[in-house]
Parts: sequence; C-alpha cells; structure tokens
Amino acid sequence: MGQYTASQRKNVRILLVGDAGVGKTSLILSLVSEEYPEEVPPRAEEITIPANVTPEQVPTNIVDFSSVEQSDEALAAEINKAHVVCIVYAVDDDDSLDRITSHWLPLVRSTCSSSSSSTNTDGEPDVARKPIVLVGNKIDLIEYSTIDSVLAIMEDYPEIESCVECSAKTLHNISEMFYYAQKAVLHPTSPLYIMEEQNLTPACKKSLVRIFKICDIDSDNLLNDYELNLFQRRCFNTPLQPQILDEVKSVIQKNVPDGIYNDAVTLQGFLFLHCLFIQRGRNETTWAVLRRFGYNDQLEMCKEYLRPALKIPPGSSTELSHRGQQFLIALFERYDRDGDGALSPEEHKMLFSTCPSPPWSYSTDIRKSCPTNNSGWVTLHGWLCRWTLMTLIDVVKTMEYLAYLGFNVHENDSQLVAIHVTRERRIDLAKRQSSRSVYKCHVIGPKGSGKTGLCRGFLIDDMSKLLGKEFKTNVVHCINSVQVYGQEKHLILRDIDVRHALDPLQPQEVNCDVACLVYDSSNPRSFEYVARIYIKYFAESKIPVMIVGTKCDLEERRQDYLMQPAEFCEKYKLLPPHLFSLKTNKKELYTKLATMAAFPRFQAAWILFYKHRLVQLWESAYLRQFGLMTEDPKVWLKAGLGVAAATVLGFIVLKAISATGTHSR
Repeated sequence: MGQYTASQRKNVRILLVGDAGVGKTSLILSLVSEEYPEEVPPRAEEITIPANVTPEQVPTNIVDFSSVEQSDEALAAEINKAHVVCIVYAVDDDDSLDRITSHWLPLVRSTCSSSSSSTNTDGEPDVARKPIVLVGNKIDLIEYSTIDSVLAIMEDYPEIESCVECSAKTLHNISEMFYYAQKAVLHPTSPLYIMEEQNLTPACKKSLVRIFKICDIDSDNLLNDYELNLFQRRCFNTPLQPQILDEVKSVIQKNVPDGIYNDAVTLQGFLFLHCLFIQRGRNETTWAVLRRFGYNDQLEMCKEYLRPALKIPPGSSTELSHRGQQFLIALFERYDRDGDGALSPEEHKMLFSTCPSPPWSYSTDIRKSCPTNNSGWVTLHGWLCRWTLMTLIDVVKTMEYLAYLGFNVHENDSQLVAIHVTRERRIDLAKRQSSRSVYKCHVIGPKGSGKTGLCRGFLIDDMSKLLGKEFKTNVVHCINSVQVYGQEKHLILRDIDVRHALDPLQPQEVNCDVACLVYDSSNPRSFEYVARIYIKYFAESKIPVMIVGTKCDLEERRQDYLMQPAEFCEKYKLLPPHLFSLKTNKKELYTKLATMAAFPRFQAAWILFYKHRLVQLWESAYLRQFGLMTEDPKVWLKAGLGVAAATVLGFIVLKAISATGTHSR
C-alpha cells in the first residue's frame, strides 16, 4: 500500500480580487502565456491548470473578478466557491494598499461568515475564515518593498496565509504567487500555528504529541536514531542521512536546552522542530506528517482513516487476523513495563494515551468480561480475548482504535488487513462444520437462574470463588478460549435476562452460534421459562441448543411443567440437560458449547453420543484406553483422538440417522 494522505483535494479554486487597475487580469494572463500581454481585457476567463504542471499535483482553477462586468452578488458567490482568495494591490498605489484593510478583508470575512452554512465546490462546509494571500503587483515600478506594511496587516488577520510581491510585466514571482495560493489551501498555517504567540496551536500540539508517542517504540519518551529513521521513512519514504540527522539535533540543542537527551530527541525537541518548519514556511513538512497519521485539514482524524469500508456479507462475522493479533501482542508487550504478563491500570492508561479515551472501562468492563490475574489486571490472554470480543460485536470500533494506536503506520497498511471476515454461516451449515474461531453463545434464562454466575465462571480457574456473590453490573459479555479437538476457539457468552415466561426476545437476542438455555434445578418454576423460549424461538431454527440446569449441588426439584427437563430434551431431540454448579468447578460445559457451535449440524450426533450403544462401545474401547472417563471434566478437551476420528464418527452416525429415521437407547 502506498503512503496514505488524509487530505487529497480534487482541485484548488483560486479567486483574484482587488481594486480596478491593480493588475489582476495581467497576472493571470502572464502566468498562462509566460509573457506580458500588451492588450488586457476587463476580465480573464476562468482557466484550469492541469495537475501534472502544478507543484502539488492538484488541478487548479483560477478565477478573475471584475467590478465592471460583475455584480456584488456575483462576487459574494465567487468568494464562497473559492478555496483561497488572493487580494491584489499595486505596490506603487498606497490607496490600493489601504483598501486591503478598509474594504477587501472585511468584505471577505463578512461574506464567509454570512454564508458559513453553505458548501463549497467539494461539498464541504465553508468556514468563516477563508485562506487569503496578499499579492503586491507592479514591483518593477518601484525600488522599495511594501512587505513590512503587509506583515503588520497579517498580525491582525490570522486568515492571511502569506504575502508576495511580484510583477506581471517582468514575470517576477508569478509562479510563486500561485504556488503560495495553492499552498494556502493544501497546507494552511492557521490550523497549525498562532502567529501572534509564535507557537503551535493546541490542536496541532495534541496531534504531534500523539504521533511522538506512536513513534516512540520503546516508550522511553525519546526518539532515538532508529525511531527517527523509521519516522522519516513512514512519512517521506526516504531514509534520514546521518549528516542531516546530526544537523537537526544540533539545531534543536541550540534552541531548546531540554530538546536532546542521551543523543535522542525529546517531545519538546520534536515540537520545536515542527514549529521551526512552520516559521520557515515549510508547512508542507508538518502537514505531510499529520496526514500520514490520519489527520484532515481541521486536525481531526478523518473518517476514511478511522473507518475504512469493510464489506461483511449477511451471515458472516468478523475476527482478528494474524497480523491484527501480532500487532496487539507487540503493543501489549511494549507497555507491560515490569514484564509481569499483565497491564496494571497505569500501564493500561499509558497504552491508550494516543486515543480520545479507552475503548472500555478498566475497573469494571475488563474484570467482568475477560480473564485477568489475581489483581484484576488484564493478562495477554485476556487482552487478546477482549479485542476478539470487540471485533465480533463492533468491528468498526476495533478499526477506529487500531488507527488511534498507530496500526496504519506500523503495519504500513489500513486496518482492513487486521480483520478477517468469515465465510457465511449457511456455508458452514452446508459443510456441517464451521471455519470460524470465534463463536457467540447466548445464555438465556430467568432472573435468578444462575446464568450470570455460569458466564463469570468461564473467566476464572476456581469458579467456587463466585459462590454467594451478587452480580450487579451492566457487562453482559464474557469471553475466554477453549480447545475444540486440539484447536483454540474463542467462546463469547452473552447474558440475556428473561423476566417473564412470555417476554419476547429480539432477533439480536436469538441469533447466535449456539444457545444455552438455563434454569435453576432447585426451583420448580424455573424450567417453564426455558421450555417456552425453546419452543417459540429455537425449535424450528438451525441453532444448536444446550439446556443447562444450574445449582445442581442443591436438592433437585421436580419442575412444574408438562414435561420434566429430560423428557423435554428427548422429545425435541436435544442433548440431555447438563447439570452445572459453581461448587463442582467443572468446566466441560464451555467446551461442549464451543464444540456444538463449531459443528452446528451434528445435534443428532451429539444425542447418540450419549445414548447409542455404538458410542458407548467406542467410549469404552478408546477413551478408557487413554485413561479418560466421560465424567472427567477434561474429556471434552482431551477427546483429542483427533478431528478426523470425531468427524468420521459423526458422519457414520448421521448416515445411520438418515437410514433409520429413529433413535434407539
């Protein structure tokens, strides 16, 4: 991918205004013909200069104004359409110089202010202060300069980008004049620099501080030679020669005492350097850096940079690609200063200091949604889990934060390469297995059924620590990884409350890769909720369903429903109810759910896995041979007889189902 620039205008529109006789038309004709015209019309026709003959490679429209041929209304319209206004005065005419402040500057200001809700030729809203270039013509007629007088005007009018003296007759500075006009549009000074304060604007400083942090790879608050060279290559596609680097450091050292430390550039030195570029008229250098890091003309991160267009077919999902994961791992390791394998709150804050705000709350969201260490600090595993969660449920937000963190610069590509769009679910169903590595499981049940504890138990090693706790939080997603036939899969549990048996579920609460319907086995009125939910939303769907009875360490109560849970599951060809308790600390449930999501069409095969004698014999002959018992909570992790053996078994069972159409005990 080539260097990204956040601002690429389709054209630049330059309007020339000024008193009659100052030479506006002559300037245009001299530029076009490269000779002074002997006969000058009242007004030059609009001309277009092709991109390939302009310094900035942007098509340029030059528009003349004549008070003889045009009205005040026409002038106002042209001012609004223009990207930059050149106010021309005659250097030998003091009256035309005075008219800059008495007439032309106030006119341009008032016109732009009254039309600030209109749009210019690029479809962008006009701002009240349009860039202005002051042009002194007829320099061939005098032997002195008017620049000092013009500089005094510039102090009172920050919209004036530059001033230039030229001569239409001798062609002196003609090309430069139009270059400055182009530059005022493409590389404006006012967003970067406060003339009266001789300093960078707050917005420019903030942007450059972010850029400094992104380029400070070792996070030591210094840019060493290696980091400066990377910065130079990323922004300008060229290395920084050692001699030039030494000269740059020398200039910084002379002007900013704390600009260099241990032969490396500090933040103060970096900011001074850009201030110096602007003071010397090299705005384009600072703008090149800003645009490379995604900033637009208003010094905001532009939408195309933050949110590149990503096509997601219906039924597909989004996951982190290998490059996305590698970037996030490197970022984690970079900010894990103490090397303890976890991000402390301070390290987490520093990591996201290049972003407007962190994408999640560290104190509540992180601890309740992904694995952490004993201090509640996110581990590398939990870090990747949390990004995996955000990528699945809000991929646009993931792309935004990758941009804020510098992915586009470090990877020299857009965030699209950090995202993997999976194939459509209908293809997974047709192939009877999923190619995804991230699955969404909706945990649905009545309030008090224990489903929140079931979700939180997925995040910690000892689930019994959750016993007796009240879960009061708005965090509804929990994510961790499990092994499915030797492959790591991420399972996202979404906690969905059902307050009443007849409460409707929204489509987004139903659609998932696998559903876990939870009831309290010690509450006789609990199962009715999940039974009604299954019949209404899942009986006719292709979504695999697991029914789970929680709190199995308590006395199991007969359910006040037409059928008992086991009978219900048998009737609807579901797996027998899985009994679960935080006290037992057994985690095979999560692997079962992930496996059902990975093989969505093997629902019937899973039933026979429990009920069919063929499977019992297979269990005896193979599982026991490897010392594995079906009661062992690790059986779903260690059933690593291999994907091939499990798949062959599934196809055999499915073939038997097709042939007989019956289920035997």
